[in-house]
Amino acid sequence: MANRLPVDQVTQPDGSTAWQRSPGGLVTALEPFIRGRNGAWVGWSGAPGEAPEPFEADGIRLVPVPLSAEEITRYYEGFSNASLWPLYHDVVERPQYHRSWWDTYVSVNEQFAARAAEVAGRDGVVWVHDYQLQLVPQMLRSLRPDLRIGFFLHIPFPPLELFMQLPGRRRIIEGLLGADLIGFQRPQAASNFLHLARTLCDLKPSQGRVAVDSRTVTARAFPISIDAKSYDELASSAEVGERAAEIRKELGNPDRVILGVDRLDYTKGIGVRLRAFYELLQDGKLTAPDTVLVQVATPSRERVEHYITMREEIERMVGHINGEFGSIAGPAVHYLHQSMPREELAALYRAADVMAVTPYRDGMNLVAKEYVAARGDLGGALVLSEFAGAAAEFKQAYLVNPHDINGVKDALARALFDPPADRKRRMRALRRHLFGHDLDHWAQSFFDALEAEASTSAGTS
Repeated sequence: MANRLPVDQVTQPDGSTAWQRSPGGLVTALEPFIRGRNGAWVGWSGAPGEAPEPFEADGIRLVPVPLSAEEITRYYEGFSNASLWPLYHDVVERPQYHRSWWDTYVSVNEQFAARAAEVAGRDGVVWVHDYQLQLVPQMLRSLRPDLRIGFFLHIPFPPLELFMQLPGRRRIIEGLLGADLIGFQRPQAASNFLHLARTLCDLKPSQGRVAVDSRTVTARAFPISIDAKSYDELASSAEVGERAAEIRKELGNPDRVILGVDRLDYTKGIGVRLRAFYELLQDGKLTAPDTVLVQVATPSRERVEHYITMREEIERMVGHINGEFGSIAGPAVHYLHQSMPREELAALYRAADVMAVTPYRDGMNLVAKEYVAARGDLGGALVLSEFAGAAAEFKQAYLVNPHDINGVKDALARALFDPPADRKRRMRALRRHLFGHDLDHWAQSFFDALEAEASTSAGTS
């Protein structure tokens, strides 16, 4: 179960509509598990109004949940993305709370739970994903106590002092406690959750587990990953190599290329790297167009006010840098507000000397892992925020505090000018870890743990 189905509806040249697979690691990770277990995927179709009947796509049974335009506004754009998202990301922006949003969040979670209860087989497994559906585990358990239920949160989970401001805070914790196994990106997030279970529900967690009624609920870290092998193969292909060379040529054959690839979101720290790059140019440590910054900002939640304001600020900053440091030869910052196909991103990764990933807070950040997977040549360097989940695994990256502009500047300069042998050593270590902890490892380890925890819980009931 996830907020969205793993397919998008597209209009064909003849005007008819069809479904095509969505891009993204989650779809790639779960498809073989679902197909191999006679499974189904429950989620919203992506369009308001009536949902189509359940249908098959790529060998998976898809079960749409209908959402009205008002429900999308209140449940998705409202409570999920204007209340939960900023709160769970350390209040980078101030969360907004409205009672109607919360009421709709509850009712939509009820719809999802009811739909899953209808389609899940006897004694089946349901894996619920992400912050939009945190009430579903408890609701589903009350409808179908025979089920094994797992929940995975893809974004950070906040500490007690932040979470306590949330209206409906106890309901959220109780909702998650309906699962047998709750997965987080980092161990600290699991600890935050267990602390809240103690504080809000008067429970007594011990060693990552907590007894709820006659069950045992486990909270653990399962850092998500990517299909490293397939990304490596794509990036190593002749076509991508040729495109990478073309990109450098199109940029004016600069000596050095810094790359940022992000969803246009205030948590991603796009302004941080723009400011650091600008000051490095001001200080004379870098010159343009010898060194250029390419920033890909994928459109995101364009109807939400925070995002509209942030896009204007980013584009104003890009214009300011280019006005001061651009030239007839070309801009200092190449800014692309658009989505890109996987092949083009892989070519950008191969073309970039430094990948800058500087979020203020991020559950994992798979772009960092894609960049490492793409660098089979052991070229390039990764500058990575300490507050991205990936930093817990990628110790050999150039780790930075995104709130410290001087530190970001220093890391960018080191990543650009360190001896090639040092950068290769770092990249080799990053790749070794990534290929030992890939997407299949993540999904398999969660499923194995869910089966083990459900068996343990059954044995103690």
